[in-house]
Amino acid sequence: MHIAEKKKYTDDDYMMLEEGAPFQLINYDLIMSPSPNPFHQAIAARLCYIILAFLENKNSGDYLGTDVDVKFDDGNVFRPDIVFISEARKKEILTDRIVGAPDMVIEILSPSNAYYDLRHKKDIYAKFGIKEYIIIDPLAETAELYVLTEDAYRPHQTAQKPGSLQSVLLTGLIFDLKKLFK
Repeated sequence: MHIAEKKKYTDDDYMMLEEGAPFQLINYDLIMSPSPNPFHQAIAARLCYIILAFLENKNSGDYLGTDVDVKFDDGNVFRPDIVFISEARKKEILTDRIVGAPDMVIEILSPSNAYYDLRHKKDIYAKFGIKEYIIIDPLAETAELYVLTEDAYRPHQTAQKPGSLQSVLLTGLIFDLKKLFK
């Protein structure tokens, strides 16, 4: 019996998709997911507001992006909910797209993406050196912060509404979960 080999997709295949196509390239597989629900989008907007206000107070030239392609290698191009790149690293990885690891990634879980965010993507984020990984769980109203130590993440802080989560990377940045999960 002949079993057909499964096609492995690459960054070249990914780049041929329509702009805004609902795909990510995860371990050489094209993974499709529906658009985020309104609650997910509201949380993303609140997170951006909190981070942008913090960066503006610092008068920072750092980069904050949402729903942008991040290419790690030929088989992994993700679209994290939020990425942060320090001003010092912008020239290194930010051109017409992000190629390499941002300093921080925030993922907001939803039923269609939780498996990938908690397993596959988390492993790739660690492998490529993302210093801080934050997972927001709207259903449980929790947030988990992971810090990269050597080549693996270790849990640094977990918070539940009405608590708060404090960034290690951006000293003084605090996420008030009561405001986040309105």
